[in-house]
Amino acid sequence: MPFLRPVASAALAMLPLFAAAPAFAQQQGADTPPDLNRDTVMVGVGAAVVPSYDGSDKSVITAAPAVRGRVSGINFALLGSRAWADLIADNNGKGWDFQAGPVVNVNLNRTSRIDDRQVAALGKVDTAIEAGGFVGLGKQGLITSDYDKLTVGVSYIHDVGTVHKSYIVSPSVSYGTPLSRKAYVLLNLSANYMGNGYAQTYFGVTPGGSARSGLPVYNARKGWKDWTLGAMGNVSLTGDLTHGLSVVGGVAYRRMLDDAADSPIVRIAGSRDQWFGALGLAYTF
Repeated sequence: MPFLRPVASAALAMLPLFAAAPAFAQQQGADTPPDLNRDTVMVGVGAAVVPSYDGSDKSVITAAPAVRGRVSGINFALLGSRAWADLIADNNGKGWDFQAGPVVNVNLNRTSRIDDRQVAALGKVDTAIEAGGFVGLGKQGLITSDYDKLTVGVSYIHDVGTVHKSYIVSPSVSYGTPLSRKAYVLLNLSANYMGNGYAQTYFGVTPGGSARSGLPVYNARKGWKDWTLGAMGNVSLTGDLTHGLSVVGGVAYRRMLDDAADSPIVRIAGSRDQWFGALGLAYTF
């Protein structure tokens, strides 16, 4: 799956856009309110501009497939190489929304082409399969209408194989609001805390790697890896946000932190400042 390799790092930044359930304000004069409890599936594809690896100062263009759906009150989403499902059914209406369910991620960071000579000399990293879960709490009908929503949550995933044998903890907060029956915007702030094995696998430099790459030896330890601030939008081209074709886009800024930021892979060969962008089309059934 080489065309998906950078999407693993971008998934956390862009996922809330595709994961959000359809929600929008009723326009003045609307004949009937939308049915937000019906089963629905959204399929989307687009192009994303992302760092070539986590901490890179070079960007690449890659495909960004996405699926988001709701069946019998269960929400689920797939973005690139990351998938989750909220197994607590809700009525998608005003009030509190308790969320919990599984998360699976295919970590493709540095598994294929690496657009830096020194980092490439360190060697590729095997694909890591990471699995875990998340919990969250949302409040709908907060500020602008009965359909805006504030959500806080945290996820935990762990390598189920032997690639880094470690974990990532990711707290997040997001706020989404409809602008009309055809437009929706969302802001998201998230962070990643990495374990020792994850830190050393993706940001450490061994003596052998140092000899091959010219980068200094570096032992990375657990700590905060990064924080990300993203803004996303969805504009319906046909129908409304619950059905039809729409254009979807977003931008995000990520700042590398602590041992990840101080790693020669980032500090010398890359950049602590990471930018993401995506634009595509989606159809909601």
